[in-house]
Amino acid sequence: MRLHGWGYRISDPGGNFSFESIDWTSRVLAVAMEGVGAVNSKRDQFLTHKAAVWRDRSDFVIHAALPDDGALEQLWVRRVSEDEFELCCIPFFIYDVALGDVVQTVAQGGMKYIFDHVVTKSGRYVFRAFFERKQYRYRDSVIGDLVGIGSLFEWSSPSLVAIDVHENAAQEVADYLHRKEQSGHLMYETGKTGLR
Repeated sequence: MRLHGWGYRISDPGGNFSFESIDWTSRVLAVAMEGVGAVNSKRDQFLTHKAAVWRDRSDFVIHAALPDDGALEQLWVRRVSEDEFELCCIPFFIYDVALGDVVQTVAQGGMKYIFDHVVTKSGRYVFRAFFERKQYRYRDSVIGDLVGIGSLFEWSSPSLVAIDVHENAAQEVADYLHRKEQSGHLMYETGKTGLR
């Protein structure tokens, strides 16, 4: 399995956002899923959010299909209309969707509420950081620094954290994560492909 095969990273520290492809190896998803809260059924694997950052605002759950066979990410949302919802969690695995975005759903594969597309962007950005076991000692200081910049976060597992930040601080977070990756403290990607 792969974490969506190719992710995208902001590659111009201190400058404008630009994107370069990076290959997240299969071990990232395998290790990250250790504590994701994967729930298996006969048909699907549901990847859940144990502690959605805006869970107190949410009143509904939708799903987003992942490119891996039958896997779905469960997303906490606030219902806006019959088929539109505000995202109340930070996506662990899907791209081009952020906390606070209003999304539209469709019926698919016997399920009524499957993420289809973003209707209204929130002005927020998603980053993901992956810590190998030998890098665990850096997690608390990294999270402390990111909170100081104004970031919110959700842990998928002991290794994978999804990071949210408003667009006015996104470059600062990208620069910080780039420095930490260069220092060997973590690996990171952005949740934005640059295609949308």
